[in-house]
Amino acid sequence: MIIAIKPGASAASVARFSAMIEKQGIKVHRSEGASQVVLGLVGDTTGIQEKSLLAHHLVEKVIRVQEPYKRANRLFHPDDTRIAICGLDGETRHIGAGYVGIIAGPCSVETREQIISVAQSVKAAGAGFLRGGVFKPRTSPYSFQGLGCGGLDLLIEAKNVTGLPIVTELMAIHQLEIFDAVDIIQVGARNMQNFTLLKELGSCRKPILLKRGYAATITELLMAAEYIMAGGNDRIILCERGIRTFESYTRNTLDLSAIPILKKHSHLPVIVDPSHGTGLSWMVPAMAKAAIAAGADGLILEVHPNPEEALCDGEQSIRPDAFERLMKTLQAYAALEGRLLKEEAHERP
Repeated sequence: MIIAIKPGASAASVARFSAMIEKQGIKVHRSEGASQVVLGLVGDTTGIQEKSLLAHHLVEKVIRVQEPYKRANRLFHPDDTRIAICGLDGETRHIGAGYVGIIAGPCSVETREQIISVAQSVKAAGAGFLRGGVFKPRTSPYSFQGLGCGGLDLLIEAKNVTGLPIVTELMAIHQLEIFDAVDIIQVGARNMQNFTLLKELGSCRKPILLKRGYAATITELLMAAEYIMAGGNDRIILCERGIRTFESYTRNTLDLSAIPILKKHSHLPVIVDPSHGTGLSWMVPAMAKAAIAAGADGLILEVHPNPEEALCDGEQSIRPDAFERLMKTLQAYAALEGRLLKEEAHERP
């Protein structure tokens, strides 16, 4: 249930009204828009009468929410959510609400030279975040599984050298204790419905990059986000990374139609992974441009200095020079829609 408060209501009066509702065993989620306060009621609201709410002098409108996801619902939070992260270089990066965030780096951290060189090149080209896998979920137990804690140390060193915030995947709850220096925790497609893990991340205050499962519906993705938000963490970035269909030419079928659907029904920022979405490096630039044109709030791209020698997913990684050219094009695409991609101008007019 959504309660729209009349404009001009004092914070104290809204707080008293919220406390009155909470006495009935209902959680109240408060969201302040540009001109209005919205209260989202989470719990069993069947016993609450809409007519009695409408009779209150603070209430302008009451809406019953039909969708199973509540906190992730745009009705609960009309304005777009923006994720802000400050790097060690003093720059603040944004994703969402008019800002396009670019996350780039290798699929896996392999060597010190590799991760630092990629970090320096993607930052120079304009990327705002550095990605790098250290714990890798692989279909085969004999495939490269990542460098583990040693790889995390190298990723943190690249962060210290460049100042870029880092993004890497969490595989299990016990790994949280070593993720203090990680700026954005990635939940991979295979763990999207690991509800025990999602609940634990609800008590974490770090931003969570939640990837869509390769057989998950859009509603299931939003419900996975709801698990995290129900625990109190609303700093979530949704990621479309392709779904499994009967088509076998590409690694997955990149569902770009998910972008406008997610942005219509949710306030959370949406980014796209064209590397996993296609599995083919030559398709990545085209799909990256299409994603930004469709309204995506960012991209996560695999960049490797020598894709043919990569220990993981080299066939879908682009080289640093190709990334630099792509960034120039993406800047133009973002500018056409009045959105910011470069980090020079964080304050919008």
